[in-house]
Amino acid sequence: MSRIERVLKSLKARGRKALIPYITAGDPHPDQTVDLMHTLVDAGADIIELGVPFSDPMADGPVIQQACERALVHGTSLRQVIAMVKSFREQDDTTPVVLMGYLNPMEAMGYEQFANTARDAGIDGILTVDLPPEEADEVAPLFTERGLDAIFLLAPTTTDDRIRLISQHCSGYVYYVSFKGVTGSGKIDIPEVAAKVAHIHELTALPVGVGFGIRDAETAAAVGRVSDGVIVGSVLVDTIARNQTDREQLKGALTELLHPMRVALDNLTFVPECGSEDHRIG
Repeated sequence: MSRIERVLKSLKARGRKALIPYITAGDPHPDQTVDLMHTLVDAGADIIELGVPFSDPMADGPVIQQACERALVHGTSLRQVIAMVKSFREQDDTTPVVLMGYLNPMEAMGYEQFANTARDAGIDGILTVDLPPEEADEVAPLFTERGLDAIFLLAPTTTDDRIRLISQHCSGYVYYVSFKGVTGSGKIDIPEVAAKVAHIHELTALPVGVGFGIRDAETAAAVGRVSDGVIVGSVLVDTIARNQTDREQLKGALTELLHPMRVALDNLTFVPECGSEDHRIG
């Protein structure tokens, strides 16, 4: 059983929902990333998604694009990101870490070498934004053989046949993108997300984490009621951008944002019925 599976099963058994924050490695500076990862855990993170900075992050909005630019200015590479996780593991051997990024840096390193290095560093999952399931036959087995969960994205437009195909390659959890568009844009329609997540659960036994559009405790709780986990990205990255000149202030700002989401998720006791009122939140 992978670390991700173990954590998600434990949360489910206790009636809790996963809180999965995302930050970009190397932002605002490579020597701060490990400390920020520990800060996220202390604030209530169950799993960390760590972005690998890339020059053309096509699925990401301006906030994460700018984070990648800040990280790349300091020369943050895939090898450095893996080394950050290895350093994180010196103090934390329980919190799963998922690398989220694009295929090109992994291809440049060599898929097998990347998989081996990631495993040895204590990485638990890989989410490759631009790797479709139709082209995953070479890469996904390398991850599986080394105990790395291959995580894939589902969109509001993903067909049933494609959900089933993705589920064949996916492990750990599936990442449901709550609306059409890039990160940091749009609003969440909770009834729509609820219906889609319920339908995805009919087609796969994997837990479903929902990302895009979670901005505060209110939206985290709304999404947590209808999913297995809440994935928080752009609002954290924006907080980093606004507090990048003061390390302690930055850690405090991240805690002030993330901890209330943890509390809101832990306070969930029911799933509200959707009436005629507008449940659009964002």
